[in-house]
Amino acid sequence: MDITFNTDPKLNILLPLLYHAWQDSELSTQEYKAIADFINKQDWLTKAEKDFLQSKIDAGVPPTRSELFHWREKIDTALQANPKTASFTDLGILIANAERTAVKDEDIAKIAPAVALLEQQLGIIGVDALSAYRKKESITAQHNTEHTFDPAAMTALLDADHSDIINKVKSIISRKDFTPVVDSDINAFREKVLGWCKVLANEGLGSYAYPVAYGGSGDMEAYFAIMETLSYQDLSLVIKFGVQFGLWGMSVMFLGTEKHHKKYLPAIGALELPGCFAMTETHHGSNVKDIRTTATYNHATRSFTIHTPEKYDRKEYIGNAAVHGEAATVFAKLIIDGKDYGVNAFIVTIRNKEKQTLPGVTIEDCGHKMGLNGVDNGIITFDNVEIPYENMLDKFAGVNENGEFESPIPSDNRRFFTMLGTLVGGRIGIPRSALAAGKVGLATAIKYGDKRKQFGPESGQEVPILNYRMHQRRLMPYLANAYALTFALQYLTKRFINRSEADMQEIEALAAGLKSYTTWNVRNTLQECREACGGKGYLSENRIDDLKNDTEIYTTFEGDNTVLMQLTAKNRLGEFRKQFGEMSVSTIFNYVVEQAKTGITEKNPFATRNTDEAHLKDPAFHLQAFKYRERELVNSAAKRFKKLTDDGLEPFDAANIMHPHMLQISDSYLDRVILEQFQTKLETVTDQSLKEALTGLYQLFALNKLEEHKAWYLEQGYMEGVKTKAIRKLVSQLCWEIRQDAVPLVDAFNIPENCLGAIAADKIAEA
Repeated sequence: MDITFNTDPKLNILLPLLYHAWQDSELSTQEYKAIADFINKQDWLTKAEKDFLQSKIDAGVPPTRSELFHWREKIDTALQANPKTASFTDLGILIANAERTAVKDEDIAKIAPAVALLEQQLGIIGVDALSAYRKKESITAQHNTEHTFDPAAMTALLDADHSDIINKVKSIISRKDFTPVVDSDINAFREKVLGWCKVLANEGLGSYAYPVAYGGSGDMEAYFAIMETLSYQDLSLVIKFGVQFGLWGMSVMFLGTEKHHKKYLPAIGALELPGCFAMTETHHGSNVKDIRTTATYNHATRSFTIHTPEKYDRKEYIGNAAVHGEAATVFAKLIIDGKDYGVNAFIVTIRNKEKQTLPGVTIEDCGHKMGLNGVDNGIITFDNVEIPYENMLDKFAGVNENGEFESPIPSDNRRFFTMLGTLVGGRIGIPRSALAAGKVGLATAIKYGDKRKQFGPESGQEVPILNYRMHQRRLMPYLANAYALTFALQYLTKRFINRSEADMQEIEALAAGLKSYTTWNVRNTLQECREACGGKGYLSENRIDDLKNDTEIYTTFEGDNTVLMQLTAKNRLGEFRKQFGEMSVSTIFNYVVEQAKTGITEKNPFATRNTDEAHLKDPAFHLQAFKYRERELVNSAAKRFKKLTDDGLEPFDAANIMHPHMLQISDSYLDRVILEQFQTKLETVTDQSLKEALTGLYQLFALNKLEEHKAWYLEQGYMEGVKTKAIRKLVSQLCWEIRQDAVPLVDAFNIPENCLGAIAADKIAEA
């Protein structure tokens, strides 16, 4: 039988001294000589026992971390049972005799003096040295995952009214044939994605938003839930799905009339007519109003001729165009008798059923991209392609039997923006899709951080990296953002579904802003998740690379984020001007009173220095602070713009100077809307355990935003340094507290296991 401290308990007499000598990972020459001489001189040790002990002081083969941990465990157990132990010699005897009497009293009388002498030679003063070994529990080591609420109940809250359709989609993408793929063969990947789309079409998911009369379910809100859920799987699928059933199908639904719905929607929903949405041109992306493609009305044949005037007036980046699309909604300037009647939409057939390009249509493949390579993006050029009269999508404008332009909306500007406003759904689907991708990254990084152990208290076991405050500070704010944006995007979706004409401008501005806000947040989330997973985050099997590459373009398509934020800011300034334009003497007086009230209640010395935790966590304080920032940024922008133009600048140049200011307006507006929706959601939660978990996330979202903008609040005198420091500390503390709920909180996303990174699986190794 091999000799060990367990099989030969009497050797444990020396274990405390050996541990003490090795605790700094090095054995000095003096320590080695003293212990080696002691071992050689002990006649109560056999040669085999001496050899074993000598092996424990071999500098070439030091004790492993695990071995030191087990030695420390024995020391801690003995000290807990005998807290008054006065020396290492006594401690060694206690350990040796812990389970049975390994060293009898008469032997102790002989051995103890020699061990005590060694203790002195090693410079150990018993009581003082032992004080360092008194058991002190590591808070960090013990701060692990707890299950304080039911993740399934949280899932139900997140899914809201659409759990049935969400679960149906999850059951489909959980299938083995829907496992996300990494395929370097771009053609094979595209066909795989098309196949997935056909499965979804056969399940009735593609046509879900279309009217029941045309094969759909008439449920637009559920359609957005479908898109979001599909985004857990493969984003190429989501974009292909969105182009076919969203952009192509819904452009027909929203811009066309009954004749178009009847002819096209059933075939589009069944994926019998693959199509495209051809708006963007090489030289005109965000500036849709100035696209150059023309649709010239032909009186003789009552038809339209679609034409690309110059090379870079071609349609570019068009999804479904390179390989699979057979038709497209083409946006073009309507020309009648040489007069430009603005941008309108037309259905143009680009391929026949054999996938042969039709005469006058030239299609190029955009080729390999940074991401989304399962989508066949292409470039379309039209050379005098004639289409039938009925192919004009004429809900908002048309050409009558006399060849004259007519529209129920007389204003060109209003007609243009009304047309685009009906297509704002794309700016709802994209952020919801991006958010789902961010949730996959968070689930992967947080579940990995909960299992991956590194470092730890001296002489203790390594602890999960998620227990470290800096790791929490990296991930927990993004987890809070994910929940906050879930509720905000659900709110936006409902507003769009239940929209009125009076609401549309604000809904468009909110959709534009939340699209930008969310996709930027997801970009940053995934980068942090990648880094938080270390080298594992760089491996393709953990999906973060694909998620990062695929969502990168989300900040550009459906409108460049920076441009969209300008649109949102213009809306807020417009509302400000409208408010003042309609103000009577009494409302102006009320405005002045409100400003004065802010100075008295929010900017007095007590308020600006108030560091009381209850105050800092108070939703009323958060909303006041968010509203103050939004109001002041809008007010100052309006004054600044007026001054610039009064000083002689053209409005265009003044707006150009103010672009950075405009982004801050949008950011403050969106922060406030998101905060309000989180507060509203909390008011509806009745399950106390869910409410407590969500309250922590809400507080972190609110205070983290205040910390992000602390420089602005300090400049404004709204807070003093003592208050912003208190907020910073509280943010760190909230991250610490939420860490214990973090795994259940990402479990509540209920992401199918085959859609998660490999390192998030329960079988992950700790190495």
